[in-house]
Amino acid sequence: MKIAVAVTGASGSVYAKVLLQRLQQLKDQVTEVGLVWSSNAFTVWEQELGNEDYKSFPFRVWDKNDFMAPFASGSSSYGALIICPCSMGTIGRIAAGISNDLITRAADVMLKERRKLICVVRETPYSLVHLRNMTAVTEAGGIICPATPSFYSRPQSIEEAVDTVIQRVLGLAGLDAKGYKWQEE
Repeated sequence: MKIAVAVTGASGSVYAKVLLQRLQQLKDQVTEVGLVWSSNAFTVWEQELGNEDYKSFPFRVWDKNDFMAPFASGSSSYGALIICPCSMGTIGRIAAGISNDLITRAADVMLKERRKLICVVRETPYSLVHLRNMTAVTEAGGIICPATPSFYSRPQSIEEAVDTVIQRVLGLAGLDAKGYKWQEE
C-alpha cells in the first residue's frame, strides 16, 4: 500500500513523529510514503519537540505547492492520506472543496476517488464552525479521528499515550500495527 502523509501546523507534532516512526516499522505493509508539510508544521515541531528530527525520515518529501506529486491525481495508486495533526484551517478548506495546496488537493483526490482520508484533528474545544466542517468532511467520506488517547493499555509515557491514537489511525488506513486491542489477546 502507498500512503500519503500531510503534517500541518496544528499543535501535536508528537503525533506526526510517532506516526512516521510507525510507518518506518511497517515496511512489509507500506511500499511508499509520500510526505508533505505545511509551512507552519516545521515551526510547531521545533517549538514542541525541540529538534529538527523531521529531516531524518526516509520518505519522499513533496513541496506543499508541488501538484506533480502522484497523490495529487486520482490516477495514482495511493490508497490513503493521513493528515496528522490536522489543523482546523485545513479541515475548513477540505470541507469547502478548496484545493489551494498539495495537502488540500490530495484530500480532495481521496474523497473523489472514495479512498481513505484520515484527519487527526487536534483542537479543543471545538466551535460550531469546526463541528460543521468535520461533519461535511465525514459526509463526503473522510474519517475524523481526534487525537484523543485511550488509557485501556495503561500508557506510561506521553509517547505511549500518543501511540494509542496512532494505532487507531493505522488501523483505519488498513494497516496492522499490532497494537493493543480491547479484550483481545
